[in-house]
Amino acid sequence: MFPTTGGEPGIRCEPGRAAVDRWRTAARVLDVVRDAPGVTRVALAERLGLSSATTTETVARLRTAGWVAEERAPVSGRGRPTTCLVPAPDGPTVLALDLRHEDWRLGVAGLDGVPTVVASGRRVRECPEEVGAAVGERGALALAVSYPAPLSDGRVVHAGELDWTTLDHARLTGGAALPVLQGNDATLAGLAEARSGAAAGAGTALSVLVEVGLGGTLLLDGRPQTGAHGAAGEFGHLPFGDPAVMCGCGARGCWGPEVDGYGLARRLGVAPPADPRTFATTVLDRQDPAARAAVAGAGAALGRGLAGLVNAHDPDVVVLGGLAPRLRGPAFDTAYRAGLMAWRRASPTPVRDGVLGADAALYGAVALALDQVTSATGLARAAE
Repeated sequence: MFPTTGGEPGIRCEPGRAAVDRWRTAARVLDVVRDAPGVTRVALAERLGLSSATTTETVARLRTAGWVAEERAPVSGRGRPTTCLVPAPDGPTVLALDLRHEDWRLGVAGLDGVPTVVASGRRVRECPEEVGAAVGERGALALAVSYPAPLSDGRVVHAGELDWTTLDHARLTGGAALPVLQGNDATLAGLAEARSGAAAGAGTALSVLVEVGLGGTLLLDGRPQTGAHGAAGEFGHLPFGDPAVMCGCGARGCWGPEVDGYGLARRLGVAPPADPRTFATTVLDRQDPAARAAVAGAGAALGRGLAGLVNAHDPDVVVLGGLAPRLRGPAFDTAYRAGLMAWRRASPTPVRDGVLGADAALYGAVALALDQVTSATGLARAAE
């Protein structure tokens, strides 16, 4: 689903097929525990079609490996006592590095998928040694990196004003031999909202993130569609904008520069800001007529473009992240409805604000790392 890179300094041997096969049932069990913590053994066996003996053996293996713990499940009436499975509080962990335009954060999480920030800094160019030191101390099983930039074939291909194209993953791991995974921040934010946020349970969902520019992802049954080279979801570079405006990507008329801090600056008639995200939040906080008009214009551009995506993809729900929820208002609503095909307007696709806020990409990176290490291959690798 996402590119994986070998950032580790040493050679890591992959487990053989027989070893992987031995962990396939355990991987399925962990999927259920992640999706429904507190599931009973009985419900787990029914859900996966496992015998009582296989369930007992698999749970014992996962307890020994440190992944799960068992708690006494509440029993009503005279039912037989049973146990429920929960993520082990001191079990294996993964790390997630959230690179942003203005700062970076490193989070650690266990099987519950909830990150705790353990290190942070201001600018990405100074982060590798700090991150490496923090990673080396944690003994985690994988590191996932969220980039606020397009990736294609595992490489950052357009980094904007900051250079992430030469970020050395070996330095990020601090010498630890662990897998390094990577994804686009908007894609990871969408993944997180599909797993535990505003798009949970949706068969088809659109997630759109406005930060510096605009990105997003189309999710089918909770899985981001990343395209042939991992670069899908660059919605901000659809030609929904002014053809006279040159985007930093090299194309004209991109949608992203209509709705972010650069678009707000242009509407206000001021120079392009050095820090477009901070500029955007300042304008969004203002109440003067000029600022409100600029925000309304950006909101209308966002609504109009979202209508085009809805017409194209027919999602169950649209989720907005980053600064996008703050662009919603009358101008957004009017443009969104006007841009929908007429037959959609009686029951327009709902637009929801993301529930994970500024942490969405961090949660998504954790989910990406956990998907890797709780797979049959990841479990077999950790057991060697």
